[in-house]
Amino acid sequence: MTRPTLALLLALGGLPGFVSGAWAQGLPTAGPQSVKLTPSGLARIDSAMSAYVESGKLPGIVVAVARNGRLAHWKAFGLRSIEANDPMERDDLFRIYSMTKPITSAAMMLLVDEGKVTLEDPVAKYLPAFADIKVWSRDGPVAPRRPMTIRDLLRHTSGLTYGAFGETPVDSAYRQAGLMEPRWDIAGLMDQLARLPLIGHPGEIWNYGFSTDVAGRIIELVSGMSLDRFFAQRILAPLKMGDSFFEVPPEKRNRFTGYYTRTAGRSVLLDSPDTGSYTRRPPLFSGGGGLVSTVPDYLRFAQMILNGGELDGVRLLRRETAAEMLKNQLPSELIPIRVGPFTFPGNGFGLGFSVVVDPGEFGINDLGRAGWGGYANTFFWIDPNRGLIAMVFTQSFPFAEHPLEADFRRLVYQALQ
Repeated sequence: MTRPTLALLLALGGLPGFVSGAWAQGLPTAGPQSVKLTPSGLARIDSAMSAYVESGKLPGIVVAVARNGRLAHWKAFGLRSIEANDPMERDDLFRIYSMTKPITSAAMMLLVDEGKVTLEDPVAKYLPAFADIKVWSRDGPVAPRRPMTIRDLLRHTSGLTYGAFGETPVDSAYRQAGLMEPRWDIAGLMDQLARLPLIGHPGEIWNYGFSTDVAGRIIELVSGMSLDRFFAQRILAPLKMGDSFFEVPPEKRNRFTGYYTRTAGRSVLLDSPDTGSYTRRPPLFSGGGGLVSTVPDYLRFAQMILNGGELDGVRLLRRETAAEMLKNQLPSELIPIRVGPFTFPGNGFGLGFSVVVDPGEFGINDLGRAGWGGYANTFFWIDPNRGLIAMVFTQSFPFAEHPLEADFRRLVYQALQ
């Protein structure tokens, strides 16, 4: 599957009236040594990121490292737009794709805290078409052994897929149905998903797919609000995330990055910041991959989770709820998680986040580290045991062509005192 097809599905609509740049505040700053980060270690991060850009592998990068609630390192490298020779700035706007999923998961958990849904509610309670969904087997479709639940959606054990990463008959059926095409509205997409078989029985398989989009639709039905409005009123405004939206407003497009791939030794623009897929209102709001955001904004969301559901005196989630989101929800037989050809060593999955349950990569004890990434190579993680948040954003295709996140993560841990 080509990236433009996926991008068209995930390029989703806007938040009219929600554009106050005054909210793009990020976190308070601190000197590296005051939060036990070594300047020499941070300099090695900068050297590695510069090398990615100077070699032509990546067009531009923004990195940030925060500890104990303070931003200690925040740098930009390379270009926002190659065509305009426009330098990358630290508060530029990025397509974060699947980094939307943790925000949607937090939105669902907000409704759980309010008693409007429970994690054990069947999906069919809110989307009746899912009551008759079947599971693929070699002998023909069979009934699921138990209903798909809200918990299954948030931890990706629903049996839903994307059709993009596998070659099973279910993946083929998804592709034949054109579920990645931009012609669907959200109700139509849900009905079509319910007509297709699951790739496995709910709770018995971990598979990356449309689960969080289904969660987003349930949020709309329960709240009586479109997902963009729910995000704006219940999450983005309270957290002062004024640079996060499903559609980039015209007055902010001068900060929107281009999305590139390398072809025949040169960078080719895949999605324009001026006329591309995020510059117009789309047919649906994707809880699984539709947001544009910035490093400062996403730092605020991550810090709220790390703080136990609260930031700057504003509580979004109960402390116990935030902790549950960062807790592995998978049985041992489903670990490590895999997305197509990519394996995440030692990782289980919580409610919206991957979670390290078997540490040791790079010789680091990062038990409990939680995070996720986006298709355009944006990555973040939270280490609750160290009070640490780190993120590295670029805009390039294909996903994980370069070991950007692994290099960055190794260097961040090496920078700790």
